[in-house]
Amino acid sequence: MSESLLNAATDKFDEAEVYRIEMESHPVSFESGKLKEIIRRDTSGVALRVIDNRRIGFTSTTDAARESELVDRAATLAPFGSEASFSFPEPSKYPSVDIVDPAVPQVSQNSMINTGEGLIAKLMDEWPDLLCDARIGWSTGRCQIMNSAGIDETYEQTSYYCSLGAQLIRGTDMLNVWAGYGSSRLFGEAELDRLLQTVRRSLRWSKETAIATSSTGDLPVVFTPRGVGATLLHPLLSGFSGKNVANGSSPLGDRWGEKIVDERISIYDNPLIKCASGSRPFDDEGIASRKLGLIENGIAGSPLLDLQTAGQLGMTSTGAAGRSLASTPSPNSSVIDIAAGDTHFEDMISGIKEGLLVEELLGAGQGNELGGDFRANVSLGYKIENGEIVGRVKDTMISGNVYKVLSQVEQVGDSSDWVFGSMRSPALQCLGVDVSVKDE
Repeated sequence: MSESLLNAATDKFDEAEVYRIEMESHPVSFESGKLKEIIRRDTSGVALRVIDNRRIGFTSTTDAARESELVDRAATLAPFGSEASFSFPEPSKYPSVDIVDPAVPQVSQNSMINTGEGLIAKLMDEWPDLLCDARIGWSTGRCQIMNSAGIDETYEQTSYYCSLGAQLIRGTDMLNVWAGYGSSRLFGEAELDRLLQTVRRSLRWSKETAIATSSTGDLPVVFTPRGVGATLLHPLLSGFSGKNVANGSSPLGDRWGEKIVDERISIYDNPLIKCASGSRPFDDEGIASRKLGLIENGIAGSPLLDLQTAGQLGMTSTGAAGRSLASTPSPNSSVIDIAAGDTHFEDMISGIKEGLLVEELLGAGQGNELGGDFRANVSLGYKIENGEIVGRVKDTMISGNVYKVLSQVEQVGDSSDWVFGSMRSPALQCLGVDVSVKDE
């Protein structure tokens, strides 16, 4: 089907590309400690992108019976499309990436149910009043890209994941904690136990409540790996988006090659990491995957570029194109990997006389994210006092600028944790975060 569609499009347009995906997923979910849902989802579809008279035409369908209509639809849309700043790429050598585990599709529904029930039972042994949610599942996927320049490539990927959440209601106080992990391989008791211990740790730290100390930036703030993802990552990646660089809204502008944060910060987009959820041999335009240094030793490396933004900037694609069936490609990260430092997490905490530990935010995304700003309420955070975590904070908001905060790094954790299989980060201790506390 893909070949005949490409041939028909190539006969009609200057250039053409066919993108096809097929996915099968099997999630099992628990709500409030009870099995809620066992389902199977099948997704398949094809997208056609063409270049005609330097204009881009795009259309897609999930209905196999209507694939023959795509060429005519693309012809109708192309005259109104964006101007193409690229040509479709020719074939190249693609790296081998370990992202398939034959054991994943063999996981039974009963096995996933037992996993969920076991995790929930272990949590409720210590906290019988908890309302526990869990989600366990696996999926298989296949991605194919063909274009008129000669690319005809396919890769397959498996995925296995588990998330665990807990809600504890005490009077008017409601506590929500969660943790999750995903991988291309089937993981076992060791990873499940780490997941469980993460939730247990949050619950134990939350037994008492404490009042955070307001600060205009001189209070040490520790971001756990989840806190890094919830607070710092999105406004930072906004500056590295090729789309924002091309339209002039990125604060990095022409600062590539300059020091923008502390020299202890190195951040990579690396789709070659074995078994990571976002790893892949090529991006969604057929460009070979490679490890990309966004920041190396504090110095800005390269933006994330797809074919279009690379062409607009007079550069070459970095293999960062991501897409869905319903949209054209755009620059996206694959697997974010933040380099670890040399400080044990326990030593980081014990060295702080008074500070704040951040794990989750509520309403993240407020402020000028394109400029690197963040501002949100802390939904899960803890007060540090005399080297110990003394309780969960409430009615606390943090704000700041990611470039300023990462320029005032005090400590970088010596070990990195995965956050849902697509980001790996150490804990970071920083200054420069404004902390405000609601008056009683």
